[in-house]
Amino acid sequence: MSETIPLAAEVRSRAGKGGARAARRAGTIPGIIYGNRQEPVMIAVNGSQLGMQLRKPGFMTHVFEIDLNGRKERVLPRDLQTDPVTGWPLHVDFMRFAADTKVTVELAVHFVNEDKAPGLKQGGVLNIVQHSIELVCRPDAIPESVSVDLTGLQLGDVIHLKGLTLPADVELGDADPNTTIASIASPTSEAAETGAAEGEASEEASA
Repeated sequence: MSETIPLAAEVRSRAGKGGARAARRAGTIPGIIYGNRQEPVMIAVNGSQLGMQLRKPGFMTHVFEIDLNGRKERVLPRDLQTDPVTGWPLHVDFMRFAADTKVTVELAVHFVNEDKAPGLKQGGVLNIVQHSIELVCRPDAIPESVSVDLTGLQLGDVIHLKGLTLPADVELGDADPNTTIASIASPTSEAAETGAAEGEASEEASA
């Protein structure tokens, strides 16, 4: 579970494109807080702080605490619009949540202990099929990432979604539990797959 991160913002009085442009001219990013059966609140987020958080991984899966005139809102980012050229944020949506709220998030999969996998030591190749997976959990229980332990895996072993060890109160999304995440492929089968793919690409190019 990640920590709650404070984020400076203020209530934005002007709505529409004019209000959004005015917020950006002042060095802030227009946004909105909604959800939990409360009225939406238009806000202007500190641009420097938001930019710093966006340079870190996992912005969309971190819980933020926004202080609005002494009223603190615990929120989760749900949408982010950025400039297609510069990548600078243009607008951000935050969602309030209750204690029983659950959300669907996509998290990166990290593979650990490759040096403890006999199949890799024998020349096998880690064939990664899924680089990220969908999970369902409370916003304040979102893990930083999902780790897959390769300890003891042999050539030909396959890792499925249902074989993952997840934190308490974290569930798999709607994907089939038998979905393959990765496998330990032999060098010959990996080369054959690569060669077949290259051959298909050549045929399509010459067609």
